[in-house]
Amino acid sequence: MSVLTLALFIFTSQFMNLCHGAGIATYWGQHGDEGTLAAACSTGNYKYINIAFLTVFGSGRTPQLNLAGHCNPSNPGSCSSIGNDIAACQRQGIRVLLSLGGGVGTYSLSSPADAQQVADYLWDNFLGGNSDSRPFGNAVLDGIDFDIELGSGENYDALARALNRRSTAQRKVYLSAAPQCPFPDAHLSDAIDTGLFDYVWVQFYNNAPCQYAHGDASQLISSWNTWSTVNAGQIFLGVPAAPGAANSGYIPPDNLKTQVLPNIRNSPKYGGVMLWSRFFDNGYSTAIKDSVNGGSRSSKSGSGLHISIGGIPIIGNP
Repeated sequence: MSVLTLALFIFTSQFMNLCHGAGIATYWGQHGDEGTLAAACSTGNYKYINIAFLTVFGSGRTPQLNLAGHCNPSNPGSCSSIGNDIAACQRQGIRVLLSLGGGVGTYSLSSPADAQQVADYLWDNFLGGNSDSRPFGNAVLDGIDFDIELGSGENYDALARALNRRSTAQRKVYLSAAPQCPFPDAHLSDAIDTGLFDYVWVQFYNNAPCQYAHGDASQLISSWNTWSTVNAGQIFLGVPAAPGAANSGYIPPDNLKTQVLPNIRNSPKYGGVMLWSRFFDNGYSTAIKDSVNGGSRSSKSGSGLHISIGGIPIIGNP
């Protein structure tokens, strides 16, 4: 590799990292009155949307989607319009993933071979493969989210590896996880330890020891500092988008902006905020959007990136 090629490679890699601002993720699909997926994306507030949930899979079960009142997955073609919405979101630069699990349903992985079978099903029906029964038609999702809250948690590391093997230079299969904030997570610890997850949106709610409570953010920030060390691409702060979205852990937007975000967004792996869920987001994402990205490592005054060849600068701050 020539010196110029090496320099350009370093610049491209660092430039992409510097330009990647933080963003907001949310979950869509669990309430018929939350509007369409396309409408959620058109707000301009989200960078990532998880379609929730595939609630039945593994151990020889026929996989089943549960999308509340949005469509009837058991009726062929009923959910095909969502495929058009997925494509519309992706054209706006929003990554759309399918979320596995949730707090209801019947799912488990009995063995690494079972995990491989589930990975093959996901590839053929939601990712880059082919099947006569693709619920969203020709739409190709960007990846798979693990929101595993039931069962033993065994073999999800094998599922992550099997999905990661489907990534190519042309199309990456993104992986995300939504662990509870007590560390390590009882269901996803082994999977996250693979180091294959691009996004980890930790649920800092419904868990008294590690959530915001009574105006005090200290427990949450302490837990965040622990989670920020895990081997993953980016870590997100998962919070309820309204008091009714969770049993506990709600943070008023102004408190999030003044008490929490200034203490976490300089973390090297800080990726932003995850909101549960789109249905409950009646202005929360709008209220916090600018502050979520307020600690981005890039700035208007320049990135601080300087590259030179033979003493001659090829890129740098003016």
